[in-house]
Amino acid sequence: MPTDLADGACRADNVCLAGSTFTHSSLEGAKFHDVNLRGAEFVDVALTGARLSNLCLGDVTIADANYAGMRIEGILVTELLRVYRRQSAAPDAEPPGTA
Repeated sequence: MPTDLADGACRADNVCLAGSTFTHSSLEGAKFHDVNLRGAEFVDVALTGARLSNLCLGDVTIADANYAGMRIEGILVTELLRVYRRQSAAPDAEPPGTA
């Protein structure tokens, strides 16, 4: 049964919110610790300034995203993509892992 939440901070400990939908909602400043988001879908979501650590990103797909300023292990993603695309476009480029 759907539950309407009032505006303001909420705390959810040891609950199952599987199948929940959040639309036109703000979770700005929210903290997620030991949370299962397997199979979750994020569309038109602002993660500007978010910090992600100790993650399992297996089989994650990111598409149609703004990567400006995004870093993975301290490396700008835009730079990683630029280098990858340049090497992939080179007709004599060696396949990854063969150099």
